[in-house]
Amino acid sequence: MSLAGKRAIITGSNSGIGLGVAEALAAAGAEVILNSFTDRPEDHDLARDLGARHGVAARYIAADMSKGPECRALVEKAGGCDILVNNAGIQHVEPIESFPVEKWDAILAINLSSAFHTIAAALPGMRAKGWGRIVDIASAHALTASPYKSAYVASKHAVVGLTKVVALETAGQGITANAICPGYVLTPLVEAQIPEQMKVHKMTRETVIREVMLERQPSREFATVEQIGGTTVFLCSPAADQITGTTISVDGGWTAL
Repeated sequence: MSLAGKRAIITGSNSGIGLGVAEALAAAGAEVILNSFTDRPEDHDLARDLGARHGVAARYIAADMSKGPECRALVEKAGGCDILVNNAGIQHVEPIESFPVEKWDAILAINLSSAFHTIAAALPGMRAKGWGRIVDIASAHALTASPYKSAYVASKHAVVGLTKVVALETAGQGITANAICPGYVLTPLVEAQIPEQMKVHKMTRETVIREVMLERQPSREFATVEQIGGTTVFLCSPAADQITGTTISVDGGWTAL
């Protein structure tokens, strides 16, 4: 399908899942806005190269997703958007009684509140055009839980609730809102963890992936950034016009357990 003429903002998109989603949307013809909190020459080079590779307009706009005004300014600086992908997120693992308050606050701000702010800023423009797609990148942890991840699990569950509310408030207006819930995705960040896990568990790469990292993912295979990107493009297609207010799991069966 073609998304030519559509502008997409993808938060947290200078690497990993966000960059994979941006690649997929650009390949479908959308103008893309990359984002992260840094403002380095290489960030802008990344956008320029992505745009040249797919023959679309592409820009990088720095914004700190922990700050509401910057989230809203991102949408304004982009000139609004037709497609909004809320992907920015952080994680911290620690028992509740010792979980740092500042980490709790930061995780909720970036994982949850940023989506509230960007959606609020983007909706007027979408309503004016009578078309919009909001895709919130949640997690398998939006549907289930793991110990020591209180802030992450809470924020991702809340993202799904926010997505449902947005879907109800925009029903019948040509706008859809859905959440993608990935399991473990093979990103550079995850790839970098594999050697240390091999060392700790004294296992081969293949064994540590299957038996440690993907223990809860029944397929025993990572999801890929290309699969998350492809799911996003599908949600922007006419085939998904009546898909709104729901979750799509890309988790190898994790949440089927």
